[in-house]
Amino acid sequence: MKQLILMAGIICMLGSLSIAIASELPPMSVWKTPTCGCCGKWVEHMQDAGFKVEVNDVEDLDEVKRMSHIPERLRSCHTATVGDYKIEGHVPADDVKRLLATNPNVEGLAVPGMPSGSPGMENGERDSYDVFTFSKDGTTKVFNSHK
Repeated sequence: MKQLILMAGIICMLGSLSIAIASELPPMSVWKTPTCGCCGKWVEHMQDAGFKVEVNDVEDLDEVKRMSHIPERLRSCHTATVGDYKIEGHVPADDVKRLLATNPNVEGLAVPGMPSGSPGMENGERDSYDVFTFSKDGTTKVFNSHK
């Protein structure tokens, strides 16, 4: 009986810890077109990871991408902001959390295109893809590779 009570206490503490960690995540805003299903699935992926997400449905994303300094070669179907960073495309939540934890001097992260198997693009197939950092001057660098 003591072991059961101890385990219940540990489970409660771990649950409290995960709530505290999730509450430390900054809110996220996402701009997408109203009809894009994979964008909606990516939003769900981010919410499942603990982000509070505000969705902005717009017909034309070009201005959002220009103002966010997203290099054309890195563009995808949706753009987000979280903290001081921009997130372009199907970036995994763990990569966004690592970006926030390490706080590098970049504009944000991007996954160009719509690779199969990336968050929101789960269709049974899996492509290898890279997550890139990008800066206002157009400099890019691989942040993480997903195989």
